[in-house]
Amino acid sequence: MDRLGLDDILDLDAYERIRDGYRPRIIAHKKARRVAVGPQVSLVFEDRETLRYQIQEMTRVERIRQPAKVQAELDVYNELMPGENELSATLFIEIPELDQIQPALDRLVGIDEHVGLVVTGTDSTPERIGARFDDRQMEEDRISAVHYIRFALTATQARSFREGAPPKLRIDHPRYRHETELTTTTRESLAADLAGRPPVLLDTSAAARPGPNAPQPLLETERVRAVRLSPEGASARIVVEPRDPTVSFANAAPELLGELLHLAQRLATEVAERAGDARLSVDWHAKDDGPPRIEITERS
Repeated sequence: MDRLGLDDILDLDAYERIRDGYRPRIIAHKKARRVAVGPQVSLVFEDRETLRYQIQEMTRVERIRQPAKVQAELDVYNELMPGENELSATLFIEIPELDQIQPALDRLVGIDEHVGLVVTGTDSTPERIGARFDDRQMEEDRISAVHYIRFALTATQARSFREGAPPKLRIDHPRYRHETELTTTTRESLAADLAGRPPVLLDTSAAARPGPNAPQPLLETERVRAVRLSPEGASARIVVEPRDPTVSFANAAPELLGELLHLAQRLATEVAERAGDARLSVDWHAKDDGPPRIEITERS
């Protein structure tokens, strides 16, 4: 599978323009590649699209624009890219009770020797492919809650994965024995990895070119941003909103609401000065389950 390069990553402004449409596609893609093995262990299988999404979100959160710093993120995540006839995954040990995290992890020391992918070919003989854990994460008497692992298949095993009986993920640790058969959806998604044909969920060539009516980012702070919805030369229509799309009016901190109002007041003043005699309306859009937004509209 080809590694990601700078040309595969959108800059911040281009990514903001397409993010709302892109995220549902990548979330559905990742859902098909998440497999629970028992109550405490889950694997998320990585490919170019899951890794690209993590880089895009990281550069967005950290506001990374410099190519050298984007390349540094690429170097980190490209290490997780699956190779030929290989599956790559992030393994999560999930323990919701805070006081039980360390005892539970201690009980699973040695799990790196007990995670396997089982494939069965046309001769009905099952074969176990042991997971290869990242040695840099391993300690003799301690384990972490997150591990990066790989399954290296032979060409014959890859064919069995695609064409034989449904593959299984198996953990046979003395203190944690569970097995899960892969669903058809998961199997098909991972078979594309083994065939070297991952889907393309983000067209960077098209997304990087904003249309004439595309929203234009105006300015942003750590928590809020302003976006111009109207094209250049038209009457102003600006939205001020939180940068975090999960914030709702019901759970927004008072300081955040104050910051939204302060930025909207500043922009409304600037628009009014440019518009002269034009009327200006400033409207709150706030629902309990939606993000608070302030819209500034110039009306002739």
